[in-house]
Amino acid sequence: MIIYPTMEIQNGHCVTLEKGRLDEPMIWHVNPLETAKSFAASGAEWMHLTDFNAIEGDDSNAELVSEIIRGAGVPVQLGGGMRSREQIEHWIDKGAGRIVVGTLAARDPQLVAELAKRHPDQIVLAVDVWQGQVMTEGWREAGAFEPGAYIEAFGDAPFAGIIVTDIDSDMSDVEAQLGLISGLAASAQAPVIASGVVRKADDIARLKYIGSISGALVGRALFRKTMTLEEALATAQPAPEPVAEFR
Repeated sequence: MIIYPTMEIQNGHCVTLEKGRLDEPMIWHVNPLETAKSFAASGAEWMHLTDFNAIEGDDSNAELVSEIIRGAGVPVQLGGGMRSREQIEHWIDKGAGRIVVGTLAARDPQLVAELAKRHPDQIVLAVDVWQGQVMTEGWREAGAFEPGAYIEAFGDAPFAGIIVTDIDSDMSDVEAQLGLISGLAASAQAPVIASGVVRKADDIARLKYIGSISGALVGRALFRKTMTLEEALATAQPAPEPVAEFR
């Protein structure tokens, strides 16, 4: 299982949000680029980056995002405000390893499926769920989509992954989140990545043994220091196979 150390930025700062409230960020006084480099130094294979300004159509973090892509030392899975083919391909050209698409997928699923075929292994579908519906516009607008049917509607589009977040539970009811995410993972054709469910190493261990979940975003736990990235990566490693003794 792949651990994606996660950084969320707003106005040039690392932040975390409660239930997606952009107006109430918790600001972390760390250097974003140096923090990204520390993920690589700890052994991460990927990192995940969300630009909250971009969600609101503000490109003021664009240079910082470019610096992180160039300097992190690991591939960057980038999300936030990807509302057009041009934006998605701009960031692919800038070197982003993967692009996370949410709102555009709900508005124009045919375009996003086409982009997934055009850029294999680079387009990730974001499925944010609140009260049984897929949310768009940075968790602010509900669509008339049930998450299982929504994922199924994309058929065999070759997404690099599907990030599932249960906004209802958002860190407060891990068991409910696990039920939703594992249920969607069991039927999805692309690898499913769990979001918002990891607070400590035990949560990673539970995700790993579900089996159908390919990875997890880990952000708040790292910034709040309830777990180190080294602990997360070690817990996500497959258990060693038993070796028979020969006599």
